Amino acid sequence: MKRRQPLEFGQLVQRFFEQYLPTLRGMSLHTIHSYRDALVLFLHFLAHDLRRRVETLEIADITAPRVEKFLMSLETERHNAIATRNARLAAVHTFARFLAAERPAHLAQLQAIILVPFKRGGQEAPIEYFETHELDALLKSIDQISARGPRYYALFALMFNTGGRVQEILNLRVRDIRLDPPYQIRLLGKGNKTRVCPIWPATAKHLRAHIEQQLIGHADLGSVLVFTNRNGGALTRFGARYLLRKYVNAGSARAPTLKGKRLHPHSVRHSTAISLLKAGVDFATVSQWLGHSALNTTMRYARSDIDLKRAALSQLFPDSIAPPKAGRLRIDGAELTRWLHRL
Repeated sequence: MKRRQPLEFGQLVQRFFEQYLPTLRGMSLHTIHSYRDALVLFLHFLAHDLRRRVETLEIADITAPRVEKFLMSLETERHNAIATRNARLAAVHTFARFLAAERPAHLAQLQAIILVPFKRGGQEAPIEYFETHELDALLKSIDQISARGPRYYALFALMFNTGGRVQEILNLRVRDIRLDPPYQIRLLGKGNKTRVCPIWPATAKHLRAHIEQQLIGHADLGSVLVFTNRNGGALTRFGARYLLRKYVNAGSARAPTLKGKRLHPHSVRHSTAISLLKAGVDFATVSQWLGHSALNTTMRYARSDIDLKRAALSQLFPDSIAPPKAGRLRIDGAELTRWLHRL
């Protein structure tokens, strides 16, 4: 039987991810993963809409009306926020530009896709994060006596300790961890930027126990992923989300406030940022700790808590936010002006 040759569309998708994004565009691994997730959703939507298998799709099947229908399904069926919808559209736009350069015969069709606009009106949702007692309830809900309990306890303890993005933590290999004082780990973040984060002795203890229990025995231990799934493969972001939801549900018995929150792996990162800021760590240090590209990204945490709002203002405008000095107020020009500035 003659072997069937790969379809042209499949070869283009492969070239898009293996050559165009990493080599020609120089995009980071995190961005490529985001584009991959978006394109997987889009291709599955197309296959379902056309009642065909994904491997039979062609360039002609990708049209502007179907892209608009896909975006609508993200909002109505998957309940994605406008920001997520626009992120998915950005990935489709990039893919359409790539196809237009590769197959100019479809240029008019692909230009119509590129012209599909981003949706306005998205409001920034309040930041959901774990309070101290809620995080404690989450960790206590993990059975450390079970076979995989120590692994998952170490995972969430490390996520909170470092504030690392979930993919940064899942990409960790044993060689990236220093389990001798000073305890620290090396994270590869957005834009392929590397940063070093300190870890607590307790976190190092849990990591050492996990590595000695479940990872010792590999020929090249340094290159082994620290966190894997039950089959020994790489633990994915979706797997981490499933585990977090599982332990949040279990922990809600100890902390009922968990039931009313929409928490996800990134919420652990938010918790780290807010805990650091509440402890008095300045915004610039927290920004470097979390690997933010700009200080404005860190400043948004000041909107999540009234104490942080006041702390942020006191750093930027100390004369305006500082409380008035104790004692009797002398009403003269200089003192009155200073008093007004302190209101």
